[in-house]
Amino acid sequence: MQNYAAFFKGKTVTLMGLGLLGRGAGDAAFLARHCKKVYVTDMKSADELRISVDALRAFPNIEFYLGGHDERIFENVDFVIKGAGIRIDNKYIAHARAQNIPVYMSTALFAHLSPLKTIGVTGTRGKTTTTCMIADILQRAGKKILLGGNIRGVSTLALLDSTEQYDVAVLELDSWQLQGFEDLHISPNISVFTNFFPDHMNYYDDDMARYLFDKAGIFRNQKTGDTLITTAEVAALAKPLHAVIAPALPVGLTLKIPGQHNLANAALARAAALAYGIDEAIVDNALHDFQSVEGRLQFVGTKNGMNFYNDSNATTQEATLAALTAFPPESIMLIFGGADKGLPIDAMTGFIAQHKIRGILIKGTGSDRVLKKLPHLPVIDSMPKAVRAAVAMAKTGDNIILSPAFASFGVFQNEYDRSDQFLAEVLALTGNK
Repeated sequence: MQNYAAFFKGKTVTLMGLGLLGRGAGDAAFLARHCKKVYVTDMKSADELRISVDALRAFPNIEFYLGGHDERIFENVDFVIKGAGIRIDNKYIAHARAQNIPVYMSTALFAHLSPLKTIGVTGTRGKTTTTCMIADILQRAGKKILLGGNIRGVSTLALLDSTEQYDVAVLELDSWQLQGFEDLHISPNISVFTNFFPDHMNYYDDDMARYLFDKAGIFRNQKTGDTLITTAEVAALAKPLHAVIAPALPVGLTLKIPGQHNLANAALARAAALAYGIDEAIVDNALHDFQSVEGRLQFVGTKNGMNFYNDSNATTQEATLAALTAFPPESIMLIFGGADKGLPIDAMTGFIAQHKIRGILIKGTGSDRVLKKLPHLPVIDSMPKAVRAAVAMAKTGDNIILSPAFASFGVFQNEYDRSDQFLAEVLALTGNK
């Protein structure tokens, strides 16, 4: 940890990846406040990024390079900040490194410069729920929580301006963000590794070993006194030198959110909170009262005896299977499908066929694969139509669940757009706010 203001003062930097989700714009604004000059570059055009660009118009020291990258802004700068999802073998990143220019990622740079103790959570599934469970427990115990990492709309880097207000940083970390931790040779003080399944294979070129290597950055650079909490299955795969295997929840501790996967998430969150020093009674009361997180088997409302659940962040068959096994099969009306990520789907389609689960597909390349296994399913081209069709086909007592199993691109701008459209349609039907 070092003085963060001094780290940025007088620097000229390039931010690669602006995006529309708020994190890039927040990073850019923070850098503009603290640095001499900021180059912001993205493959998308200014029109495509209008919301983000307009949010930064007030900063005269930001210069935009949009609709493509310019090699010159990867030269003669003090450092580059690379957005999550930009490949580490990107030619512009390689060019910067060839000039001996440091390349950072924003959440890792926050952790490197922050004075706060960090609790980090990764895993293929369950990251967000486990992260929010930990934050909820710590808040219940009176701790002031800085919640960051892979959080919608939150620039974790910008939170450096307010670390004195917090006791601990709780960070949700995907495999891309952990590349930045590896570059800086750091890991969180308390690390949680929930599980490991195939995902993002288009990014990792079908190399599960590379994906696991990045995920293992959650613990690889931990120091004496740090703690890794995980499962026996993950420990057998990742082979950490030291790990705490999270025990099952105590007998009698029940949750308000459904699903065996959430019992596993809660067990990991409980072990992390206990490792931090929170009283056991506070931990268990917080877990019992915990409400679902948006997009993670989130109960949205009821209409004519039909229950609606938003599980829009389920983008693999394992995640959708977790939702399907949380309810009686005969009660499920599933809305799923989307853009193919090249991941296995046979276990999911086999489960749907075996249990005669009713479903509606939203069109996409992944849905085309499903239709080869389940040709009887109707295909719909928009979320409003899909929700209305599901309601028409469902009956009193059914659970209408959006659990896509595929990526959002094609019909939707991104995963948040898919979630927002489902919520808007359901809330219009139910009259809830």
